[in-house]
Amino acid sequence: MTFAKAPAAETAAPTIEITGLNKWYGSLQVLHDINLTIAQGERLVICGPSGSGKSTLIRTINALEGFQNGQIKVAGITLNRDQQVVEDIRRKVGMVFQQFNLFPHLTVLENCALPLRLVRGLSAAEARDRAMHYLSKVRIPEQALKYPAQLSGGQQQRVAIARAVAMQPEVMLFDEPTSALDPEMVKEVLDVMVTLAEEGMTMAVVTHEMGFARQVADRVIFMDAGRIVEQGPPSTFFTAPKSERTKAFLQQVLH
Repeated sequence: MTFAKAPAAETAAPTIEITGLNKWYGSLQVLHDINLTIAQGERLVICGPSGSGKSTLIRTINALEGFQNGQIKVAGITLNRDQQVVEDIRRKVGMVFQQFNLFPHLTVLENCALPLRLVRGLSAAEARDRAMHYLSKVRIPEQALKYPAQLSGGQQQRVAIARAVAMQPEVMLFDEPTSALDPEMVKEVLDVMVTLAEEGMTMAVVTHEMGFARQVADRVIFMDAGRIVEQGPPSTFFTAPKSERTKAFLQQVLH
């Protein structure tokens, strides 16, 4: 099953533009000359072995990681160290992490509504209504008054997704969102992400879930040692990879 690309994806300016990006941790270079654009409405999957730089890459987009050389533009805004610019970009970028990062002392509803009040300036009633709308979209409105500890890992991750999407960002970043889940909980989270893809959300997803990549991605990127080694649509990426390194990785993860 594949989804049609949003019509605007081919004509609108890229939602994200990364040019000549390099990053070091001390003397260790972890990103090497990354050039990447993500179109409006595009669904990008980034895969690769542990330590390949894929999580570091997407974390630079909203300044969770700094970088030494290159340029990142999000929705036309060039990222720099100015705090106002960082805040402006973070308003346009939602992110879901491996861990759920929910406030344990707040209910599910409060976890989703609080950012809407503090960041978006919604009234308590508006925030509650929007939070409930997005909890319904991730199929757990009945859990609204529970606390995170009362939920399964899959349910907590769906709350985290609802909280991020309720902010109505222009792009969603997912950093291995299912890696901390028990196998039986993975599908429920991926199903929610498939729904977001069907609705045209611009997405960059770091994941080892190759079935999700085949089903949802417009483009798959393979990274190794801080470099983009290969990229292409799933139809060719999985069936006719060009790089020997990509072939070896796919052989490992698909068999």
